Amino acid sequence: MKLVLSVVNREDAWPLVDVLVNSGYRVTTSKTAGGFLRKGNVTIFTCVEDEQVEDIICLIQDNCHTRTQRVGSLPPVMESGELYVLDTNEEVKVGGAVIFVLDVAQFLKA
Repeated sequence: MKLVLSVVNREDAWPLVDVLVNSGYRVTTSKTAGGFLRKGNVTIFTCVEDEQVEDIICLIQDNCHTRTQRVGSLPPVMESGELYVLDTNEEVKVGGAVIFVLDVAQFLKA
């Protein structure tokens, strides 16, 4: 058995959950935030048989998309009373999915 953890953009999360559930997979979700932009993500936990991993990965890749977003520069560590003006000309790619596949030693439902 494998535990598939996928960290996805919150805009992609609920459509992905619907696709996974409609495909017969059970999922658990947890709201999370990324460290770089501190934007909301959703971590989706799915426990599957080894032969189902490729199907799960394909569903995630098909339903999670990257997009370009304008962001301000992240301020350096500031001293009290300093003023920092954000530069909003920077574009970064956000979204998509980060997928972890882990071995499961034991799976129980109580």
